[in-house]
Amino acid sequence: MSERIAIVTGAASGIGKAIATALVQNGDSVVIADIDQEQGWATATEIDGHFVQVDLLQPAACRRLVDETIDRYNRVDILVNNAGFQHIDPIDQFPLEVWKNMLAVMLTAPFLLTKYVWSSMQANAWGRIINIASIHGRVASPFKSGYVTAKHGLIGLTRTAALEGGQHGITVNAICPAYVKTPLVENQIADQTRTRQLSPQEVIEQVMLSPAAIKRLITSEEVAALVIYLCSEAAGVVTGADWVIDLGWTAR
Repeated sequence: MSERIAIVTGAASGIGKAIATALVQNGDSVVIADIDQEQGWATATEIDGHFVQVDLLQPAACRRLVDETIDRYNRVDILVNNAGFQHIDPIDQFPLEVWKNMLAVMLTAPFLLTKYVWSSMQANAWGRIINIASIHGRVASPFKSGYVTAKHGLIGLTRTAALEGGQHGITVNAICPAYVKTPLVENQIADQTRTRQLSPQEVIEQVMLSPAAIKRLITSEEVAALVIYLCSEAAGVVTGADWVIDLGWTAR
């Protein structure tokens, strides 16, 4: 297919924007799905994408996102589940509502979007689903019970969907980056200074980069480059994998 139809969630900024940009540059049509209407329209205008405002806390919004995409383009070929957010607190202080919202956005919404695009991909005997997990989908860190739980679950969803999709030409993979230089990570630095009583620089050096062999943050474009590969024909036999981009975190 010379032009493919992609949905990227959380694409108004950060990793999602980099992925959407790379897909457009690759010749694909991209639906930019995000709750931030102002930034979403700005990104869509900048990269020549199509913006759909969506609140992934709402199951009906997931259905609407897929329906609007199919109404406009007649199919969905690529789904990138990227939207997410972080909250840092000890377990005994972790708000239940935040826990529920994290699971809704980062686990239930990817499941529903996968469910709703499945028939389109199956009908065309071709599909690429890529879940942006995290290194925290493979290892844990203190004070991130909601995020770690959601991302571990996303790896499980990835593997299950890969087993079901193989016979239909649908591949499903996850990408597990360590810390990427995004607004979300910058906000984490402030949260970590509070929970660990460290300075911002100490958080970067002692928490974020201490386990890493490569002592720098990852760029969004580096994550996007792996997405482009996983969407290619060259990756047609790659499925059910959780691709680690972790600066050497898990090499020990």
